[in-house]
Amino acid sequence: MTRTLQAANTTEAVKRPGRWIALSVLVLAVLLVAVDATVLGLATPYISEDLRPSGTQLLWIGDVYSFVIAGLLVSMGSLGDRIGRKRILLVGATAFGAISVLNAYATTPELMILARALLGVAGATLMPATLALIRNLFHDPRERSLAIGIWGATASAGTAVGPVLGGFLLEHFWWGSVFLINLPVMAVLVLVGIRMLPESRNPNPGPWDLPSVTLSLVGMVGVVYAIKEAASHGFAWTTLAVGLLGAAGLYGFVRRQLTMPIPLLDMRLFRSRGFSGAVLADLLTILGLSGLVFFLSQYLQLVQGRPPFEAGLAELPAAIGAVVAGLIAGRAARRFSVRAVVSGGLAAVGFALAALTVIGQSTGYPLLGTALLVVGVGAGFSFTVTADVILSSVPKEQAGSASAVSETAYELGAALGIAVLGSIVTGVYRDFTGPAGTPAAAHESLGGAVEVASGLPAHTAEALLDAARQSFVDGLTLAAGAGAVVLLAASVAAWFLLRGQRLEDGVEHP
Repeated sequence: MTRTLQAANTTEAVKRPGRWIALSVLVLAVLLVAVDATVLGLATPYISEDLRPSGTQLLWIGDVYSFVIAGLLVSMGSLGDRIGRKRILLVGATAFGAISVLNAYATTPELMILARALLGVAGATLMPATLALIRNLFHDPRERSLAIGIWGATASAGTAVGPVLGGFLLEHFWWGSVFLINLPVMAVLVLVGIRMLPESRNPNPGPWDLPSVTLSLVGMVGVVYAIKEAASHGFAWTTLAVGLLGAAGLYGFVRRQLTMPIPLLDMRLFRSRGFSGAVLADLLTILGLSGLVFFLSQYLQLVQGRPPFEAGLAELPAAIGAVVAGLIAGRAARRFSVRAVVSGGLAAVGFALAALTVIGQSTGYPLLGTALLVVGVGAGFSFTVTADVILSSVPKEQAGSASAVSETAYELGAALGIAVLGSIVTGVYRDFTGPAGTPAAAHESLGGAVEVASGLPAHTAEALLDAARQSFVDGLTLAAGAGAVVLLAASVAAWFLLRGQRLEDGVEHP
């Protein structure tokens, strides 16, 4: 009886008062990033019409954010461990809101690309800090699983709120307004966060090593850029040189971490099969999904003719499925097993993508909606459990670095997915055969073809749009098939790498 009372008292002692209110502040940051990521897809046709980017510039607008954030996440996660996760979160949120204004008022493709890159710098401070703070707020593993589920569910809710709210704004205002919706969220986050969030940091952090920061950034950006260019335009000496520079940067980063007394990223974390398996699962999942998701909004609007608000509503099933799955993922993983939930979730996403290989220009919504719902459920189970595994695998002092590795895998997968799968869509699209005299701009992007068609005679415009839309759909189905292969491979890999992995049950002491 005495032991039972002592255990209960110990459990209560590590339950920080106000932790759930603090969590509500953290999920605002997640909402901020998720909304920004989803509204860009809806705004892309309008950006194409107004700024007239080339096909390559359009891809850069879509993926430069991920390039920069992937290159800086580890450095910013480590910086938060050193100077304080609350501090870096609030500074990053303020910068994110301010730079969103620059995105909204960009007047050229080059300025838009720069604004997205700067937003990536600010965004790199947000996600690692939120997960690291959750790790330090919740010492009861079951509560932490629920908190991570809420964190992931909010990100999924953001993917639902973003398109719907963005679609409403696009129908009533100019495209820049979709970026300005970040401002009120940022304001609430900062004002409430100052009072409610506890500060946490590594008590023995070591120096923030600038050479390591530089090597990480050069390595990530160089490798991803090379893959993107090779996928888009084939191999060239310049592409090869940048890729080798990036690989050398990553090699130098790893070597430097192994020799530093207190590294920015402890490479020994990857000796854990569970940690490595969870990171790999995240990377492959996003790689298989992101290229398709980036072009899905264009399919709904420019191929099927849906207005932006309706296109946003059409994407709701994925977010709903992810929210529900995220909230019960921890319980499911404890009842069955980590590998069953993660591997099963990835397989479900893979089969849903495979179903999308049969879509055409006039495919009905039941197939699209069902596939999106399955994608959301599968991804919700997988991402929530892998995030829990990653956080549970490290001491809380290293939570920022571990969270950054998780987010780096996510962002790197997004960049690679848009680069590789997006290039498949673009490559197939460019080869369509239009009516005689079709301007080159129509071959750059589907948005360009729609704009060109608006100035042509009705019969010629109809022929051009039909050829362009069919070519776009052909590229989209090919990308869906490639994504399905990647997801099914990830499912098999997760089954073996996460063997024997379990979520914690015992309460830890702060």
